[in-house]
Amino acid sequence: MSTTDTERADHLRVLGLNDDEIKVYQHLLRTGPSSITELDDAVPDRQAPIDSTLGGLVQAGLARRSGSDHSRYLPVPPDAGLEAMTLRRESELKQARIEVLNAYDEFRRTVHNESTTHLIEVVTGSAIVERIHQIKGSAQREILAIDSPPYYIGGPNQEEIDHLKRGVAYRVVYSPESVEVPGYLTENILPCVEAGEQARVLPDVPAKLTIIDSSIAYVSMSVRDTEVNRSLLIIRPSSLLTALVGMFELCWRNALPLHASVGTEDDRLEPIERRLLALLATGAADDTIARTLGISRRTFFRYLERLMNRTGASTRFQLALHAARENWL
Repeated sequence: MSTTDTERADHLRVLGLNDDEIKVYQHLLRTGPSSITELDDAVPDRQAPIDSTLGGLVQAGLARRSGSDHSRYLPVPPDAGLEAMTLRRESELKQARIEVLNAYDEFRRTVHNESTTHLIEVVTGSAIVERIHQIKGSAQREILAIDSPPYYIGGPNQEEIDHLKRGVAYRVVYSPESVEVPGYLTENILPCVEAGEQARVLPDVPAKLTIIDSSIAYVSMSVRDTEVNRSLLIIRPSSLLTALVGMFELCWRNALPLHASVGTEDDRLEPIERRLLALLATGAADDTIARTLGISRRTFFRYLERLMNRTGASTRFQLALHAARENWL
């Protein structure tokens, strides 16, 4: 597999395609219209039958039938196909957000019932910070988090850096609102990424969530919902905890990677350009990006125009696709 194919495959996995679908789609892009028999022979190292693999590509909007008898398959151009997939993923995330809000509300209303008090704990006020420290301090293997304001604990995240040093893995999905908090990117996010955290960014997160070793979680509403409810729910093993783990994995698959590295000396990108692309991927507003980078709006747009000219992109979406393919993010 060529370097271009490998980078494209990584991007397609983020959007939800499996390895069989990626192999067949890559082959279609190289050869053009092909019959089922031709594809079956040309891509033999698959786990699933060719019919189901092609069906998955058609459903994803990356392939379509052609010919008078619909016996051949055509690849949909990557820009159009990937944009359609991205829009569908955004729709799935919005639906996930609705479902978790409904689940949160239902459990909040029934938390005092005898049948659920051992599974759900409601914490409010000053007790929230103490309970968060207690729960995170028990981590042994992995912490999964969807990060969004408001923050109950301020300042640099030394606790996470200490956890990473003793072998606790972190996977964190950040919201645009996280990046918009003054100083949060440079003082909190990037030091943790440099210490070993796996970080991704997502334009719209469904909730503020932390899961410890897949055995306990705490969840609260994101900054958009704080005026409605300022409580914290602690969830023990239950169907709700299983749903929250699934929601995190869905967000993780659809998010874009965020790296602390600024590239090598011979890299075509300047450090500030790499950071600008990472901030664009979060969905942060232009003013927020300029303020975080310490530049004027005019300078921001000059860098953005230069990047788009360099890649031949006419939209920010096309620039993001190019950045992902070139491993710039």
